[in-house]
Amino acid sequence: MFFASDNGGPAHPSVIEAIAKANGGYTSAYGAEAGMDRVRSRLREVFEAPEAAIYLVATGTAANSIALATLSNPWDTIFCTSMAHINEDECNAPEFYSGGAKLTLVGDQDAKMSPDALRAAIAAEESRGVHGAQRGPVSITNATEKGTVYSPSEISTLTGIAQDFGLKTHLDGARFANALVSQGCTPAEMTWKAGIDVVSFGGTKNGLMGVEAVILFDPDKAWEFELRRKRGAHLFSKHRFLSAQMEAYLADDLWLDLAARANATCARLADGMRAHDSVEFLHEPAANIIFARFPRKLHKKLLEAGAQYYVWDGDAHQGDPDEPLTARLVCDWSIGTEGAEAFLAAMRD
Repeated sequence: MFFASDNGGPAHPSVIEAIAKANGGYTSAYGAEAGMDRVRSRLREVFEAPEAAIYLVATGTAANSIALATLSNPWDTIFCTSMAHINEDECNAPEFYSGGAKLTLVGDQDAKMSPDALRAAIAAEESRGVHGAQRGPVSITNATEKGTVYSPSEISTLTGIAQDFGLKTHLDGARFANALVSQGCTPAEMTWKAGIDVVSFGGTKNGLMGVEAVILFDPDKAWEFELRRKRGAHLFSKHRFLSAQMEAYLADDLWLDLAARANATCARLADGMRAHDSVEFLHEPAANIIFARFPRKLHKKLLEAGAQYYVWDGDAHQGDPDEPLTARLVCDWSIGTEGAEAFLAAMRD
């Protein structure tokens, strides 16, 4: 009953096998190995983007921050929502890697960036000439940190607004596969066909040991990204172990299968929770994350039964037993029906 984070789940066995296989013998370093050529070719095929520049890093923070630094100047501001990972959970890494670019927070609707709020936020910048921040890239997250999902048309609306001001758009795709499975569209439809310029294509939350791809649909930015990755200490010498993971992830569409498993578990969990009168969903679960409120006494019972998840806004053990508290439950690929049913059984008991 581990629902604390999809970061806490295991790597898929085929990924571990690929890493072990890659460990044999000698090969070129720093991404010059044959495996990286195959990864690059496969991702270009998956995204229908034969000219895309593709790089691997080990963490989502590096993927987002170096990508945004490549799209921005130190005197720019990056537009994102308040709950964006780059705002809440990356210790000012985008500001650090960009050399000083700030973040401008944009209002949201159901955890998705509001088009009207984005237009207003962009329009409000560059109003003080040399004294104020200049307009920089827009960063959106799909699936969002609250478990909602943008459709390709919603993404197109946001990128269209960015383009009206001559701005680029970055997609934080830490849970890209979960969003894609939810929408039933193609990777191209969710990215460059919808106006996205750079995507952080996540893998660590979906069965990899630790690797993310950065895909730049404008290859003119490739050399700058390479320099920033090296200067930022994220160019691995034994790069073969990154490409081995990604190659295994892409083989036979494993990445889609794992995301479908996580989403299906989440849907089963949500359906069961709806049967409990005291449960209120804060957002409609669209991928693999649930935010729901229910009484402290129910939290206490679940936690004592062995469930692991985050209680967002209070102590589950101290206070009014009937006070509602917010739970965040995240399903990874491995937890399966058994874990969901155990949680629901504890909730019913």
